[in-house]
Amino acid sequence: MMLAWLVLQFAVCAALIGYAGFMLSTSADRLARHNGWGRGWVGLAMLATVTSLPELAAGTSAVVWVGAPNLAVGDALGSCVFNLVFLVVVDGLQQRQPMYRHASATHLLTAAFGVVMLGFVAMSLVLAGKVPRLFHVGVYSPLLLLLYVLALASVSRHERTLMAQAAPPTGEVVDARTEWRRFALAALIVLVAGAWLPEVADRLAQAAGLSRSFVGTLWLAFATSMPEIAVTLAALRLGAVDLAIANLLGSNLFNVVVLAVDDAVYLRGPLLADAAPVHAGTAVAAIVMTGLVMIGLVMRPQGRVLRTLSWVSVGLLATYVLTAALAFLHGEN
Repeated sequence: MMLAWLVLQFAVCAALIGYAGFMLSTSADRLARHNGWGRGWVGLAMLATVTSLPELAAGTSAVVWVGAPNLAVGDALGSCVFNLVFLVVVDGLQQRQPMYRHASATHLLTAAFGVVMLGFVAMSLVLAGKVPRLFHVGVYSPLLLLLYVLALASVSRHERTLMAQAAPPTGEVVDARTEWRRFALAALIVLVAGAWLPEVADRLAQAAGLSRSFVGTLWLAFATSMPEIAVTLAALRLGAVDLAIANLLGSNLFNVVVLAVDDAVYLRGPLLADAAPVHAGTAVAAIVMTGLVMIGLVMRPQGRVLRTLSWVSVGLLATYVLTAALAFLHGEN
């Protein structure tokens, strides 16, 4: 009965987050068209930030209230991997040809920043206690924050240049105040439900006899990625493939920043120094998967494997399966 009650709580959290994610996508798209903003930047700066609030709430709650650094690190890095594997769904839903054929080149810039930031995380996990610190915070945390701000500025500048070369967008008449209220309400729902998840996930791990590393990397990462899923599917229904891709890749940048925030509130010392080494494998998997996406954005594959997915998506799926197996076999509490 206790296990069933925990699963029910987990499902309620996931449902709330999914519904709020749909509200976010529609409001953000209307605001983008109304103000003439580029979808790539909106996906990175607005949607990715808000849809990653569950990772922020879950991470801070995991280290402050639960005292489970492995749950926090596993959630942030696992969400990165899950976002990348969800690009397979985006690719599969493009019936005529792979999504990489017409995706904006702006995504290459976002993905490149993701590789750099994840690389610093992987190195810090491998070095563990040898990482230099500033008070109780690892030196990697301010560096990750700086890279994130630089990524936002670079993508904004790049997309403004592309939009200046294209035809001026046609503004849409919408009630901006109403859309901002809907956007804020959805963000609040995402934040509250996300703060509820870590305790439920931790108790589920204990009840099922699973390691926190495994639960954080897969189970909790899936639930906190529900906004990204809802936003992505809604964006595809709107025909905004670039908005969907930008949201997923941008969420990965914010998820890495979440680790810096978690590090700041984890007063026992650098967060990554207390995390299990298995998380370095998850970070490397995210780097490999991001590299595959970058190859797809450059090569623009045309064919499909078994008329279903591009070869890039097949590679993403294979990497995800290996990562899940690694987290299950070598996870720690």
